[in-house]
Amino acid sequence: PGSLCLVPLLLCVPPGSLQKDAEYELRVQESVTVQEGLCADVPCSFSYPWSRWYSSGIPYMYWFRDGDNIYNSQPVATNNRRIKVKTETQDRFHLIGNPPDSNCSLRIKEARTSDQGVYQFRVERDNVRYTYRDKKLTLKVAALTQKPDIHFLEPLRSGFPQNLTCSLPGFCEGGRPLTFSWVGGALDRLDPQTMSSSVLTLTPRLQDHGSNLTCRVSLPGAQSTVERTIRLNVSYAPQNLTISIFFTLKILENTSSILIQKSWALQLLCAADSNPPAELSWFQGSPALNATPIYRSPILDLPQVGVSEQGDFTCRAQNSLGSQHVSLHLSVVYPPWPLSPSCSWEGEALQCTCSSHARPAPTLRWRLGEGLLERNHSNASLTVTSSSEGPWANSSLSLRGPLGSGLRLSCEAWNAHGKQSATVLLESSHVSWSDVYLFICKGFIYLFMRDTQRERQRHRQREKQAPCREPHAGLDPTTLASQPKLKAAAQPLTRVALNGVIQNTLFMAKLLSWEQALFTCTYSFYLQYDKQL
Repeated sequence: PGSLCLVPLLLCVPPGSLQKDAEYELRVQESVTVQEGLCADVPCSFSYPWSRWYSSGIPYMYWFRDGDNIYNSQPVATNNRRIKVKTETQDRFHLIGNPPDSNCSLRIKEARTSDQGVYQFRVERDNVRYTYRDKKLTLKVAALTQKPDIHFLEPLRSGFPQNLTCSLPGFCEGGRPLTFSWVGGALDRLDPQTMSSSVLTLTPRLQDHGSNLTCRVSLPGAQSTVERTIRLNVSYAPQNLTISIFFTLKILENTSSILIQKSWALQLLCAADSNPPAELSWFQGSPALNATPIYRSPILDLPQVGVSEQGDFTCRAQNSLGSQHVSLHLSVVYPPWPLSPSCSWEGEALQCTCSSHARPAPTLRWRLGEGLLERNHSNASLTVTSSSEGPWANSSLSLRGPLGSGLRLSCEAWNAHGKQSATVLLESSHVSWSDVYLFICKGFIYLFMRDTQRERQRHRQREKQAPCREPHAGLDPTTLASQPKLKAAAQPLTRVALNGVIQNTLFMAKLLSWEQALFTCTYSFYLQYDKQL
């Protein structure tokens, strides 16, 4: 019986109706989800049997809620201006496609939870009137979770105004306006009225770097507010450049100069506040244009400070927005070194000099024995002159008159960092005039007797002893030394002046031809000294 009934049913279908339905097709996304208060565009296109010989009128398109009677119910959207739409969807549901192109795309603004449901599409054009029941649109409305976006041109530069725009993705323009508000520490100087716009004009300061800025958006008709918070990244040139000093378990900051002992280890740390981070470089002296740094690092290590490090060390911080530099004056101090006194006789005066260098320049002074000699002093027996230039100090001493035996002459150099002294030992080794003359004359007598002995042996003559006569008695040694040569057949008299006393000497000799020997005896005086460093 089931098959019998089927045949009549098929016979009831008008001829060609199955082929005709196949020409109606709706292409639309079957399920669309939109957040409450936002906008959704639903792409849609359709086809239907139509010939260019038909009327040129545009097709009327309708979207109905599924289940509504299409003949006596109002659509939610239509392009037929003679037909009213539902009040709850008026100005919110719009056909945005081009009807001649068979575009049935639908825009839903300010979605409400009451909009959730199933919708069907209908087209009417002359004698074509068709509802696409085989494919429908299901609309789902979800809770609002979409956060606003904040747009601006980066980077934010300190002191330069910048526009920041807040927008809510998924919200359609042309509807009721959104309500905006801005919150943040960087806005304390702004007019409150300017903070209720979607566009905020902000002139950031360097202290605004890292602070929070919030845009809040309230949707019309929705009982919820969404917001987005960003952290401001404000670019600025290097600021607050400092040098920290580390040495001998000490840390110094906020100083422009430092005294440091020679040979000590020193570490300098440079730090700057900047964004983006600055490149830190070290220069010895001031950084001239295009100068090459001695070190490209925040830390400068000086493991053993020397005299060559005396002067300024400069740290330069530089980024794309500017540069800044700060200098530290390094004063290298050390005790006196070396100390080199020397003495010499110039005429009847003893001349001594002493020099030393240190930082700061040392003070020089002399001691004779236990007595301290005044600086830059002068009298008949003593002259002291001192001078200094840079790290060097020089002093000269002139002593006149007799010096005692075993005197110590000391040169002392001192400054705030140390003291050094060196001693010259004055040894008075005077030899008497008589000892000098006696020594010299004995030498000549020995030579004379040796020659005489040889003469006696050669001529084999008998020797006899005769007293020595003094042909030139009464002459002092100085006069005697200048007498002319004498010829005599008698024994000569050897005369030697020792300490101003004429001495006579007896000897045995045979004179054949004699030139009286006259001797001038000289004397010498010398000074010995030892350096004790």
